[in-house]
Amino acid sequence: MPYLGAAYLWVKAAHLIFVIFLMAGLFMMPRFFVYHHQCPVGSDEDRKWIDREGRLLKIILNPSLVLVWVFGLMLMVEIGAWNFGWFHLKLLFVLGLSAYHGWIAGYAKKLAKGHRPMSEKKLRLVNEIPGIAAAVIVVAVIVKPF
Repeated sequence: MPYLGAAYLWVKAAHLIFVIFLMAGLFMMPRFFVYHHQCPVGSDEDRKWIDREGRLLKIILNPSLVLVWVFGLMLMVEIGAWNFGWFHLKLLFVLGLSAYHGWIAGYAKKLAKGHRPMSEKKLRLVNEIPGIAAAVIVVAVIVKPF
């Protein structure tokens, strides 16, 4: 039984808005990491990148992730999504993106401590993960292949 009523479309719109914010941040942060890698540890520029990465996490990525989940769970309950195969695929990739967000937060902490565990080339490859996940999620939700 629907519980959102007239608010359903507003919740759906909010979910999509915060997905866009989240995806923007997930695309930006690895690029920040690439640029951050290019400056000497402990330099003035290093401190600026640490600040930028921290603000991106605190102002965009973390709140967006929470709100995507809140609105997404509301929509899941509203439409009974758990009963659909396409939703299971979407959920799998959303969980993957959530883990990717956690990895990004952890990597930012490593950079802030002066560690550079990955090469710039690997960071550029990692930057492709959210795009692939987004493509799978959009196809699952729009096409509903199963």
